[in-house]
Amino acid sequence: MRRHLRTLAVVLVTAALLALFLRNTDFRQVGREFARARLDLVLASLVVTGMTYVFRAFRWQYLLAPIGRVRLSMALKATVIGFAATALLPARAGELLRPYLLARKEGLSATATFATVIVERLLDTITVVLMFASYLVIFDPGVAAADAATFRQIKLGGALAGVACLALLVALFFLAGNPWALDRLTTGVSAVLPARLADRAARLVRTFAEGLGVVRQPARLLTAILLSLPLWLSIAAGIWLVTRAFHIEMPFTGSFLIVALLVVGVAVPTPGAVGGFHYFYRLGATTFFAASNDRAVGAALVLHAVSFVPVAVAGLLLLAQEGLSLSRLEGLSRDSRAEGAA
Repeated sequence: MRRHLRTLAVVLVTAALLALFLRNTDFRQVGREFARARLDLVLASLVVTGMTYVFRAFRWQYLLAPIGRVRLSMALKATVIGFAATALLPARAGELLRPYLLARKEGLSATATFATVIVERLLDTITVVLMFASYLVIFDPGVAAADAATFRQIKLGGALAGVACLALLVALFFLAGNPWALDRLTTGVSAVLPARLADRAARLVRTFAEGLGVVRQPARLLTAILLSLPLWLSIAAGIWLVTRAFHIEMPFTGSFLIVALLVVGVAVPTPGAVGGFHYFYRLGATTFFAASNDRAVGAALVLHAVSFVPVAVAGLLLLAQEGLSLSRLEGLSRDSRAEGAA
């Protein structure tokens, strides 16, 4: 029953966001915008977007180094399969599947590997906030003037995200570098649990701490942040190329603002980020870069396809190579949740 209610809620949220996205859209004009779009820039965006997964795999390999040696090819394969699962399955299944699959292949602890994914998300948020902050310093004042109220809300959101990231980073750094604090936390939790569950909780906390190895080393953490820059610059480049393909006037640094908006859109738990991705791109393009509604709708549809379709296809091909199917992948997602609960 709970699963059906969750599915219904996701469907309703997706439908509402799509309705907002497509409001006042002239589909014939969108078709004409498709016809006018520059195919060479769209293809360039495909190439750049593909490179983001290589950057992700390389950074992940670096984050995993404190807990074990990982081949770049396996990190890349698990990354592509994980993002494909996120695009095709509900509940952001790829976030759990990616570390679960890699841990099985490389003989690592699934819990410690999952901890590195949390560090990844922290690094991603920090990088996006840094890019957005740099945009605030060098942006065209006319952008803020286009809709000052919305721009103030975006700045406030960026500031809150930055504070939250800093607090989480400090907390993880403290816990990773102070085993006594983790022991005290484990002892407190164990005191209110049955003996069997207390033992599992203690092992889970210790193993999770192993995955935070990079956090306890400031030099490695700084390197990990630096490795995040080419990743997110390539994501920004892919967005900018599609935007320019649809003849929307936006400087490259303007893509930093769109990135921040899309991070919010992708965070909405809809399958493949459908609805949220589209709505927030259209909002940014029309509000701050004077794009017509139909042109922004066309660009959003193509950008979403560039961002999600190739990785979904590549992930399915890799699954077939591994002798797995999408239904089996969904089963593995349930297994990974069960293993994490255990």
